[in-house]
Amino acid sequence: MSVLREPPRVKLITGIIYKPDADIEGCLLKMSERLGAIDFRSEEIPFAYTSYYESEMGTGLKRKIITFKKLIEREKIVEVKIFTNILEEVFSYQDKRTVNIDPGYLAYEHLILATGKGYSHRPYLGKGVYADLNLIFVNDGYKPLEWTYPDYRSENMRSLFMKLRDEYSKQIKEDETK
Repeated sequence: MSVLREPPRVKLITGIIYKPDADIEGCLLKMSERLGAIDFRSEEIPFAYTSYYESEMGTGLKRKIITFKKLIEREKIVEVKIFTNILEEVFSYQDKRTVNIDPGYLAYEHLILATGKGYSHRPYLGKGVYADLNLIFVNDGYKPLEWTYPDYRSENMRSLFMKLRDEYSKQIKEDETK
């Protein structure tokens, strides 16, 4: 019989795809007001991996990866996804999104994104939200899966997530000593 115990808290992340003229700073401010202090912002990354968002958001899209200082319980990702969906509506213009916010969490063992779209590899979490396993940690790095998004599959992005994992590891150790 396995012993049931709560897993360590996780690092809340968001991948944000946005139009060049989107109010990204206003969006980040709203996110920090609700989710706590932002402790990491990636540089602006051109989003050229797919044309999926172009019909709604146009061309020249950018991406940022954001993390938050406060670690969260894994099940909180459901409420975060609901909040970010509302935020996408707030920052929409003429019924089209200017930002696409993909919240998720980074843990020692994997990177999970929250989505409203079910699929065979996406277990249901509740309230319309599914867990999307995107990267798994194997040996010394995050490895992509068959369905991992193309940009998250890239070496640059996986290196970034490894650096964030190192920071997360430090936070967990600090958390355990409290």
